[in-house]
Amino acid sequence: MPSPKSSKRAKVSEARPPEQLDLLWPGDDVGLLAGVDEAGRGPLAGPVVAAAVILDELNPIVGLNDSKKLTARKRDLLFDEIRAKALCFSIAEATVEEIDELNILHATMLAMRRAVEGLRLRPARVQVDGNRTPQLSIPVQAVVGGDAKVQAISAASILAKVHRDRLCEVMHDAYPVYGFDVHKGYPTAQHLAALREHGATPAHRRSFGPVKAVLESQN
Repeated sequence: MPSPKSSKRAKVSEARPPEQLDLLWPGDDVGLLAGVDEAGRGPLAGPVVAAAVILDELNPIVGLNDSKKLTARKRDLLFDEIRAKALCFSIAEATVEEIDELNILHATMLAMRRAVEGLRLRPARVQVDGNRTPQLSIPVQAVVGGDAKVQAISAASILAKVHRDRLCEVMHDAYPVYGFDVHKGYPTAQHLAALREHGATPAHRRSFGPVKAVLESQN
């Protein structure tokens, strides 16, 4: 008989995604839709990542949802399926240096714009998760909670999340004492303790409060 803990884990992994739909402007029911989302605004280290996806309505993907509501294994499987089935996709980054120079919001918008501009096909319209949009030459709409409402945004959410998690594995290999493979750069107790003990790495965002405090304490 499974333990309560394992039963709870099974329920999470088997949760069905909500009913999703493409949100259209009135009368704008033609043309390619690109969904856009980001990963990595909150961490203290590493780039912010954005993805743009144009799905193929003739080649549907089952199980798309907000990446945060999926298990790591499910995200990995969908990552490969999205790349195989989408009409096109693009993953882009804004570097740590750009984050420190521009601030995280503007760096995120920069990564999103790069992702859209990197698409092989030009979309007729773009929908972005959240309440802010990058400056584009294409009509763009912000959709709050879009990563759970619009399939193309869900797909972008998954690509951005998996790509950034894999970058964190690379950071872990370079700086194993920080635990990037576990906390993915977020300010956990483990990460903050490692920062205080070992200082900041080149991968850390120097404009973020906890990193800035450590750097100032070392001067």
